[in-house]
Amino acid sequence: MRIAVLGAGAVGARVVRQLAMTPAVRRVVVADRDQAVAARVAASVGAPVEAHADATGDVAWADGADVAVLTHAGGDHAVLAQRLLEVGVSVVSASDDLDDVRDLLALDAQVRERNAVVVAGVGFAPGLSCLLAGHAATTFDEVDEVHVAKTGTGGPDCARGHHRAWGGDAYDWRDGQWVRRGRGSGRELCWFPDPVGAQDCYRAASADAALLVPAFPGVRRVTSRMGASRRDRLTAQLPMLCRPHREGTLGAVRVEVRGRRGQAHDSAVLGAIDRPAVAAGALAALTAVALVEGRLRRRGAGGVAEMVEDRPAMLAELSRRGVKVATFDGAAARPVGGRS
Repeated sequence: MRIAVLGAGAVGARVVRQLAMTPAVRRVVVADRDQAVAARVAASVGAPVEAHADATGDVAWADGADVAVLTHAGGDHAVLAQRLLEVGVSVVSASDDLDDVRDLLALDAQVRERNAVVVAGVGFAPGLSCLLAGHAATTFDEVDEVHVAKTGTGGPDCARGHHRAWGGDAYDWRDGQWVRRGRGSGRELCWFPDPVGAQDCYRAASADAALLVPAFPGVRRVTSRMGASRRDRLTAQLPMLCRPHREGTLGAVRVEVRGRRGQAHDSAVLGAIDRPAVAAGALAALTAVALVEGRLRRRGAGGVAEMVEDRPAMLAELSRRGVKVATFDGAAARPVGGRS
């Protein structure tokens, strides 16, 4: 199995490390627009990782790969995906940028024609959030609502994307149509697993809903919120006032699914805590491996909730690699996949 990774930042470096520890992966090529960064990542991991000399212009860095994982800063993931599809390479994109996700999903017909796969939004949230929603949904006869909240950021690119999300309008799915909401509206106190605890969360230009609506036909409501301080909301329209943290801080995601079980209406809440770059890197790597091994639901373009077939197995493997997931029962939380 040969996998190419574009982007050697906080998420990309974790993807490379996760792939290197996967027995089925025989070769990993890492490329970055800063060649020195890619070389350092390759040298720090060692075999079977190697750095590509150039990541500008064409997609030569992905020559011979079974799948390409895009972890670089968002904005051009759909354009690159089209170039990769033209040379027969399927794509896993870790971008959480709303425009990237929409553009990647719009490639569905083209991807199907090429008998290929594009998995969009494979990060912390969206990404892990979508996997949790898909897993929780299997316990319902009918899903009516999905609500996602997240807090924390990964590396500098993720932090900048998080800041941009506060400057854009939010979109909720309600009764079969998209409803535009004002950024920073919809304050809600959301409880995440300890030690993160309770955080005020607000609407922002998040991509979760764009990925979850296609995964749950007939769902009536889908919303997403992000944790924010007062400074985050007040400075959303300004350049970032502080340099982003190199590795990000502890993050958390919370997913609530509501629906029908038999004749009763019920809800399920799942949560996870980790450094967002670590969790995103593990999920992107495992998704790429599942794609090459033919363990996704279908060809075409979609998100994790729609494409991953064996969600319990994916959660168990994430747990084995240190990503902590739990279910909430009242005030308590129970581990999912064998971890607390």
